[in-house]
Amino acid sequence: MALIQNPILRGFNPDPSIIRVGDDYYIATSTFEWFPGVQIHHSKDLIHWQLIGHPLTRASQLNMIGNPDSGGVWAPCLSYSNGIFYLVYTDVKSHMGQYKDTHNYVVTATSIEGPWSEPVYLNSSGFDPSLYHDEDGSKWLVNLKWDHRKGKNPFGGIIIQQYDEQQQNLVGDIHLIYDGTELGLTEGPHIYKHEGYYYLLVAEGGTRYGHAETVARSRTLLGKYETDPNGPLLTSRYAPDHPLQRAGHASLVQTQNGSWYIAHLCGRPVTAEGHCILGRETAIQCVEWTEEGWLRLSHGEQTPALEVEAPELPGWQTADSKHFLDHFTEQDWSVHWSSLREPITEAWASKSARPGWLRLYGRESLYSQHRQSLIARRQQAFHIEAETKLDYAPDSYQQMAGLIYYYNTKNYYYLFVSWDEQKGKCLGIISSDRGVYDEPLSETIALPEGETYLKAVVLRDKLQFYYSLDGEQWQQVGNALDASIISDEHAELVKDGIMLDQGFTGAFIGLCAQDLGGTRKQADFDYFKYEERD
Repeated sequence: MALIQNPILRGFNPDPSIIRVGDDYYIATSTFEWFPGVQIHHSKDLIHWQLIGHPLTRASQLNMIGNPDSGGVWAPCLSYSNGIFYLVYTDVKSHMGQYKDTHNYVVTATSIEGPWSEPVYLNSSGFDPSLYHDEDGSKWLVNLKWDHRKGKNPFGGIIIQQYDEQQQNLVGDIHLIYDGTELGLTEGPHIYKHEGYYYLLVAEGGTRYGHAETVARSRTLLGKYETDPNGPLLTSRYAPDHPLQRAGHASLVQTQNGSWYIAHLCGRPVTAEGHCILGRETAIQCVEWTEEGWLRLSHGEQTPALEVEAPELPGWQTADSKHFLDHFTEQDWSVHWSSLREPITEAWASKSARPGWLRLYGRESLYSQHRQSLIARRQQAFHIEAETKLDYAPDSYQQMAGLIYYYNTKNYYYLFVSWDEQKGKCLGIISSDRGVYDEPLSETIALPEGETYLKAVVLRDKLQFYYSLDGEQWQQVGNALDASIISDEHAELVKDGIMLDQGFTGAFIGLCAQDLGGTRKQADFDYFKYEERD
């Protein structure tokens, strides 16, 4: 019997939307402020998954310049009907405070690999949009409606409205179909039809440790919907020691042989305080229908299983993603690279200016929500090593380049090369903890001219930086740093009961360059190596 090992999509891969098209399974996950938008993973057997691309690859589809941390793409929904793939998604322009500026769009393609269309605007009434294709051919947009008014439940219920594909807009009345349960924070809706009932799956309880997945049903599409009297289909809120926490935000799929599964998000804490440096990941569970017509996890509990029986499908192997080495010799960018808020272009990240090297032109600071020269990839294991070789000749302390361990503009560690009036070229560490700037070393390290090798080793909640002048003899830079600040849990800041900041992403490791004087000083990187040691 083959087993699925959870999580199936490790590292920052939240809000999974799973579908099957023929013998192929696809999962779309949120990317927030990282570009390109939406990750698509492919599988044949539900065990092995491979990242195959991103639908939102053009600024015309997703312009996130100025978007806040953890803004951008929330909770995409992938669907398929009559030979066409549909992807609906939210581009979040603001999410802190009383208001949410959440613009919902749909793009389409005849192949999962694209090209994907220009976006069609749908609405801005809330977030987590989902497109339901009914049996009569009609299409319906379902989303959370946000209520900003004082004294109201801001999670104002799940609404539905018809989408006219010919007119490319929403038409007809807006219907409130579900108010949620006492768990509150009702979001992430998906509708499915099974044996005469419309089933509504919603995330509840918030995407932290109270997260859950609730099921409701109705004989008619426009409801209202009756909640499963058994309580949540899935949650870890009552099992604080379970390895998979934050379980919820699920979507449903049926296999070729008739079995049913849900994909859902989860988090794996690495500290006693519950910090999940890998962010929210994707797991999968086998589910069954009861005689009364409700969904249950097949192993008979509400908590997620670490191992799940796989369906009887042909075996399938994927490329190794645990060892990643980029010498920057290929014209196309690896699918694993991401940038902040905008596409990678030759204007600031060139592989042609110096063949065999990546040239980053220094731009704005690490606090910027506009134009950073930064490329990075997800951390997808608790124990990793990342390494690069940097050729850089700064002549001002306003010029920096190096290796970045990054959560958002307020939480990161940076092993950087810069310039000092007394030492000349030098090496240092910058940390930002909830926006508080620091330089952990007592003094910077003087460097000779020429190339410098940089390395980061992360082991669960500890980060250690190293440098070398020859790539063989490595010297430790400072003491081990607290990697747990690179997490949703640490990014969240509440004071006097008021949410001042929050985050929904995960740890990234990569390369960056800044020139705060505006001269675009260049930094050349020979390679980037990422290895998982788990």
